[in-house]
Amino acid sequence: MMCTAKKCGIRFQPPAIILIYENEMKGKSRQRIMPVRNFSKYSDCSRAAEQLKNNPRHKGYLEQVSLKQLEKLFSFLRGNLWGQSLAETMEQIQRETTIDPEEDLNKLDDKELAKRKSIMDELFEKNQKKKDDPNFVYDIEVEFPQDEQLQSCGWDTESAEEF
Repeated sequence: MMCTAKKCGIRFQPPAIILIYENEMKGKSRQRIMPVRNFSKYSDCSRAAEQLKNNPRHKGYLEQVSLKQLEKLFSFLRGNLWGQSLAETMEQIQRETTIDPEEDLNKLDDKELAKRKSIMDELFEKNQKKKDDPNFVYDIEVEFPQDEQLQSCGWDTESAEEF
């Protein structure tokens, strides 16, 4: 089925993912309600999103919807099941999807570290300048202003005297 996803949202009661799409053959806008079953406040959002996206009944409709967006919708549903308000859930998702530069990544477990690395990779890909970009310049040389005299470090002076 050829369809173009327009909007994707969530309904809390009864839990369902709602997709508004346009049928390319007929040019009509339609709504598809995909019920969320067996999802509790302890469920894994990424796993639930993967299962829904790979479900044979919904696969054709969800091709254009990213897995990250589905995970985020399931996070909203899980927050609602925990009794959090929409604002609290949005704040929690914002904290989980941004990197704190002061956070010590050495103290994280493997799963959290992989999550942070994927966020950093995604941000890098988004900000990366490629050859096809209109503002791409091949060899940039930048001169940094030196207002102050360079300070020498203790380890630097010791090694200079030895030679």
